[in-house]
Amino acid sequence: MYRFSRAIYRELASEIIEDPHAENPHLNHERVLRSCEAAVERLATDRHYFARPARTLFNDIRIYFPVCAQRRVLAVVERYLEFADEFLKHRPNDGFDAYGNPLQCRANTRKGTPCQRTPLPQNGYCPSHQHLADTEELPAAVAA
Repeated sequence: MYRFSRAIYRELASEIIEDPHAENPHLNHERVLRSCEAAVERLATDRHYFARPARTLFNDIRIYFPVCAQRRVLAVVERYLEFADEFLKHRPNDGFDAYGNPLQCRANTRKGTPCQRTPLPQNGYCPSHQHLADTEELPAAVAA
C-alpha cells in the first residue's frame, strides 16, 4: 500500500515549501510523507469509517504548499487515493486486509466485545450482524 502514498509524495515533493528557520531542512517533506502514509494506511484498514480520505489528507498537507499549487495538490491526492480505493475494492476477499491482518466484523456482541467472525466483503459485517448494515443506509435515505 505504500506505493500509493509514495507516489503522492513523489509527485508533490518539488512543490513543498521548506521552513528556513527549522533545524531539519527536510522536516516538511517528512511531514507530508508521513501524512500520506497515514491516510493510505487508514484507507486500507478502516475503509468503512473513512468517509472522505482525499479531503482529510489534503487538509493535513495543504499548509506545506504555496497557495498557487493547492489546486494541483488536491487533484493529485484525489487521483491517487481513488486508485488506492479501486485497488482495495478489487482485492480478493480471503479474510485478510491489505497488510495480512485478519478481518473482523464491525459489530460488537451483546457483552460489548468485538465480534470475531469474518465479515462479508460488501459492508464489513458478518452474516449475524447484516441487519446493522441496513440501519446505516437509513439516515442517508431520510436526508435525501
